[in-house]
Amino acid sequence: MARAPQRRFSEPVTVFRERRLPERARPAGYAALIDAYGLSVPLPLTLSAIGGRHRIINEGGWRLFTPRHEPEASIDGHLTFALKHEGVDLAILKRLFLAADPAEIERMVRAKPTGVYARRVWFFYEWLTGRTLDLPALGKGTYTPAIDPDLQCALAQGTNSPRHRVRNNLPGTPEFCPLVFRTERLEAFVTGNLAERARAIVAEVPRDLLARTAAFLLLKDSKSSYVIEGEDPPQDRIQRWGRAIGEAGRQPLDLDELLRLQRIVIGDARFVRLGLRDQGGFVGEHDRDTGAPLPDHISARPEDLPSLANGMIEFDRTIAQGLDPVIAAAVLAFGFVYVHPFADGNGRIHRYLIHHILARRGFNPPGVMFPVSSAILTRIDEYRRVLESYSSRLLPVVPWQPTERGNVRVTQDTADFYRFFDATPHAEFLYACVQQTIEEDLPNEAGFLRRYYAFRAAVGAIIDMPDQTIDLLFRMLRQNNGRLSRRTREREFAQLTDAEAGTIEEIYGNTFNQDAAQARP
Repeated sequence: MARAPQRRFSEPVTVFRERRLPERARPAGYAALIDAYGLSVPLPLTLSAIGGRHRIINEGGWRLFTPRHEPEASIDGHLTFALKHEGVDLAILKRLFLAADPAEIERMVRAKPTGVYARRVWFFYEWLTGRTLDLPALGKGTYTPAIDPDLQCALAQGTNSPRHRVRNNLPGTPEFCPLVFRTERLEAFVTGNLAERARAIVAEVPRDLLARTAAFLLLKDSKSSYVIEGEDPPQDRIQRWGRAIGEAGRQPLDLDELLRLQRIVIGDARFVRLGLRDQGGFVGEHDRDTGAPLPDHISARPEDLPSLANGMIEFDRTIAQGLDPVIAAAVLAFGFVYVHPFADGNGRIHRYLIHHILARRGFNPPGVMFPVSSAILTRIDEYRRVLESYSSRLLPVVPWQPTERGNVRVTQDTADFYRFFDATPHAEFLYACVQQTIEEDLPNEAGFLRRYYAFRAAVGAIIDMPDQTIDLLFRMLRQNNGRLSRRTREREFAQLTDAEAGTIEEIYGNTFNQDAAQARP
């Protein structure tokens, strides 16, 4: 068999693909492979290089290793370094395997047929490409996990691949498999057992008050989800979407269910094509003079949507059950919004999928949906930064052309970039939002409603007034720091005596102190 041509690996540099290094260093692992094979891929959040110091440095998106970590200048050496120190990046591995001569991978495996890293590379090659290398199946031996569970989130069980002696613990399929690194922040969230804390809070709320709280949280989440999209729909659409959120997790996720959700979100579909896009898509603006697209994010190609949708549906059906619920929700929801399968409605369905996974896994207490969209709205700048954490690295490697109608047409195969991405920032962000809903929103809303109904009962005890009128009275008091303005006394509540007005103001003050009033957004 002819030997594969040798690739030239990087010399020390100060800038790599427009990313400046903290000091002059030699790219290693994925960075070296990207350079040697001319791969056009989204760069990892952190790249590796070999520096001159005798301690590891983390700075500016680089991890500089010591000279003793320097790998052999070969595909074998840098692949081993990457899997050992950088974890698994499926998008880079897929593009590398398509660019490399299969003989290079076969040679690596033959040199160390029982080696942990050689077996993993062999497994990833065949799993990602669907091709079978000219290698005999291994005999007896121990199994090694495809994903290092100490480095990245993986399935606890997985399935054994006897051919490679590798346990496939990948949290996905070749059609959809974003990965999440284990970080100190994520570990703190997971071990914090937020689900139990939510149940403890709910257990202290009277049942009738809990029902009212749950209904209000649903409405709040629905409205917030539209506000995030910059929309102000009529109340009936907000309520209809709130009812849909309340039923999240009850139906299995399939394409028909996604289309049902899109119809609810859109409402009037006269000017919107329902279903999977049949044209390109992007998020951004248009040049005001020429109408040319100015994308911040480019959606998956329409021809790739059936496969990507199938991958997400299969993730929900089988894989999500083996992952932490919040991490699984982040992977599915943010994967969906990057794919952007529909012409409209993607953002709200993306946030619905968070509710779907959490409810399906029983993470939230029965009958209570966390107002995740409301938490996102309060963190809107951070939300945008999280979305851009991948879009900004994806955009430079998606070649596109403008269409006559101001749209985009992607000119090369980019499906792998939507199947495989690092969802670590997204999981950390979503966990922070869930924590906020449990520790702040849920008790604050329950506390507010407790005070509100106490106020309503106290006012009803001194004067016969319909609930709707008491609600108006409450709003007037709240808008004027607990006092009824002269205008209110002269118009809406001219029938009140001075003594009654004073008593009502006193009730409000006793029921809603300043801290309680400020807790209500």
